[in-house]
Amino acid sequence: MDFELPSSAAELDWARVAERLLYLFPPVIGVGVVGVLREADLGVPLLQRGLVLFGTFGYTLLTIGVAGALLLDARRVRRQPRASGEWRPNPWLNAAFALLWAPIAGVVYLFRRHRRFGTPPGWSEWWVVVAVSFATTVVGLVAAVVAVVLAFPGPLLTVIGLSGAVAFGAFPIAIHQDAAYVCTRSNGWRPNPGLYLGFAFLTLFVAPLQPLLAGYYLLRRHRTLGTP
Repeated sequence: MDFELPSSAAELDWARVAERLLYLFPPVIGVGVVGVLREADLGVPLLQRGLVLFGTFGYTLLTIGVAGALLLDARRVRRQPRASGEWRPNPWLNAAFALLWAPIAGVVYLFRRHRRFGTPPGWSEWWVVVAVSFATTVVGLVAAVVAVVLAFPGPLLTVIGLSGAVAFGAFPIAIHQDAAYVCTRSNGWRPNPGLYLGFAFLTLFVAPLQPLLAGYYLLRRHRTLGTP
């Protein structure tokens, strides 16, 4: 089945659209989780239900958006057989996978796409955000343990939790963008941005992995480019 797109839509870089939509999953999921766990009970009526609805509705919209972006990008790739080589992604299969599990489908697609086309680099200093996320997570974990042991007031725990949430939300974006940059500056270590985005998503559910992944990445980056 084929269809024609308006010229404005056809000119969009749908792979980059998929990237940006994937970046939004951590905060949207986080809002929903806060609502489910009732950790944001600030005395505002229906706040918990509102957070859950926001998370659910946001996740649904992002899923539809990622499915559409993968469909359109895969369709474009298949129209460039010489450029895509042996990789000819099925547009409808990728879209269906995204409707079932959008974050994983998007990561897998970007991983495979990078191996063929690469990923456009952006800001050269994204490693700073990776380092800040690493430091914030380590300090936050230590502070949280101390706060629980010493029975510090609830507001302090809330502040610690919010700072950790900010760090975790920024981490997937930073490591994906920086990996794309490193690939264009190194002839040795060439980290696949899609792979590291997938690892970063995993750390959202297994928190202790985040500082390990960030530390490993920064060490490899230092050995390759000399920074940080």
